Amino acid sequence: MKYLKRKVIILLSVVFILLMSALFVYYLIKGDSSRWQVALGGILVSGLPLLLIFKKKNPFNLPIIIGYYMLIFCTLFLGSIASFYLHYKWWDSTIHILKGMYVAFVGITLFKLFIPKDVRNDASRWILFLFVLSLSVLASALWEIYEFVGDQTFTHTMQRGGNTDTMYDLLCGFAGGLLVSFYAFVRKPKV
Repeated sequence: MKYLKRKVIILLSVVFILLMSALFVYYLIKGDSSRWQVALGGILVSGLPLLLIFKKKNPFNLPIIIGYYMLIFCTLFLGSIASFYLHYKWWDSTIHILKGMYVAFVGITLFKLFIPKDVRNDASRWILFLFVLSLSVLASALWEIYEFVGDQTFTHTMQRGGNTDTMYDLLCGFAGGLLVSFYAFVRKPKV
């Protein structure tokens, strides 16, 4: 399984880096500053999982690794470059729900990774619920800060709806995190 995860990470990273590099060059030549910046960011975030290869034990399972690349594809390529955010009003909220769910699943993995098994077994289901939900809400808030800073410095397309868009995105991220938090709550045995 270790080698399969390593191969999947390398394959998906290379495919995404090549795709985003080609888009970067294409939109740079075309003079589309908004899209080449997104493609440049895509190159960077596509390569991040390669750092996991150097760990002796990768704590993330295949669905989390593949989910990461699906979110990159849906957010950067479909959302920004293919303009799904502009053409489909439901796209933004759907992505925020999925991001909230994804970060919550990562939170479950981190809980298992950093909390010793005997402590985990004695921890209340509410501790896990609150940890997973808090991590998901934090990620949603950080994303909205990123969108705000991006609009103030580089582009003016991330928060077209202003405060309404921000609050709606935060609520969607919260909803996604809440769903997975309930899942974690139900799955964890009672203490």
